[in-house]
Amino acid sequence: MKVMDWRNLEDFKGIDLNDSFILSWEQSTEKLTFELIVSIWPESVFYTKPHPNEHTCYRKGTLSFTGIESLVGLASMDSARYSTDPDGSTDYGNIDSLIKSESGFNLCGEFGEVTISGGLLHFENHI
Repeated sequence: MKVMDWRNLEDFKGIDLNDSFILSWEQSTEKLTFELIVSIWPESVFYTKPHPNEHTCYRKGTLSFTGIESLVGLASMDSARYSTDPDGSTDYGNIDSLIKSESGFNLCGEFGEVTISGGLLHFENHI
């Protein structure tokens, strides 16, 4: 079975999911969407000069899986661990891993160890 780590997908060139922060997620019958603060590096076409208090460029983005056949392992936002930042905002950590396989996707983080069967991956930066 052929598997591919997110770092090898063209959509994520110059993007560091391990340094990005999950703001929320939502699941419907055939879709899973994560709202993120995305860590963007100079290799990305979305990179801009970081703000003075940032070590790289951070911007909002969306990671979604559409047309999924099934999904297991996703925690509810109420039960997932979160952090409260000094400014009072909360986040649910990072995406620790994202693997694309022939049958779907596997991803892991504070939201659980999620297995998605089928579907397509979409990544969008909100610059």
